[in-house]
Amino acid sequence: MLGFIPLNKPSGFTSHDCVAKVRRLLNIKKVGHGGTLDPAATGVLPIAVGKATRLLPFLPENKAYRATIRFGMQTTTDDLQGEVIQRQSASHLTIEEIKPLFNDFLGEIEQIPPIYSAIQRDGKRLYELARKGEIVDIPVRRVKVDKIEVLDWYVEEFCELVVNIECGPGTYIRAIARDIGDKLGVGGTLAALTRTKSCGMILSESISLEELEKQIEEGTFSLNEPGLLLKHLPNITLSLEEGKRWCQGQKIAISSINFVTDDDIIQVNNEAGEFLGISQIISKDTHQILKPKVVIK
Repeated sequence: MLGFIPLNKPSGFTSHDCVAKVRRLLNIKKVGHGGTLDPAATGVLPIAVGKATRLLPFLPENKAYRATIRFGMQTTTDDLQGEVIQRQSASHLTIEEIKPLFNDFLGEIEQIPPIYSAIQRDGKRLYELARKGEIVDIPVRRVKVDKIEVLDWYVEEFCELVVNIECGPGTYIRAIARDIGDKLGVGGTLAALTRTKSCGMILSESISLEELEKQIEEGTFSLNEPGLLLKHLPNITLSLEEGKRWCQGQKIAISSINFVTDDDIIQVNNEAGEFLGISQIISKDTHQILKPKVVIK
């Protein structure tokens, strides 16, 4: 088995729980995921099966989330899973004073991750140190946020803002909720989070664990082919003989055709339409060489 599953992770499950469940359902050990979601979060969790686990680093990096930010509240974890450390009224806020603040969070920004996060410090996870009550110097990260747009706005029992956020890898949506609340002077915390896009997979095309189990029982389940998620990479088609030699680890010389990307990485297929893997390009004076990087055929 080789391919991907766009899984719709339920609330209350860790990403590891989902991987373990898929392993049992498919009766295969080699299963991985393409980006951790907090247990309370829902949405797209890319699952790789078989040799496709080796392709996870080459999938599209950008992600998208639907986030609900609750103002007037601060917690230890920057979401509703933590202890409340401050409350105050936020009923005076208006969407007109909040939207201009989005500009401070767009582009490449410096972000301080939540202390309750899986980031490692001196070989230990930050959440492990936080649970022991240790004071931690949290490393600042540079992340990229492409878009923040308003989806809904409530001033009822709580003052809550629902936004769509499109961003690069490593971005903590909890930190954005916290920091917007800080700028408003009332505090903010993440009340709900759904990932709507990850690794080229989207929520509307994702399946639940229950749907996956049903499809397997009915014999209708099939994995997404790797090539469907690697369309952002240029590709080359080799002859059957060239493809066979490439899969055996041999370098293949091709005429210089400017396939080079920023990372010098392309996907490789053969003339039978089979996806063979990922190649690195080595440029020479008059030609280029395909050097096998990930062979999955």
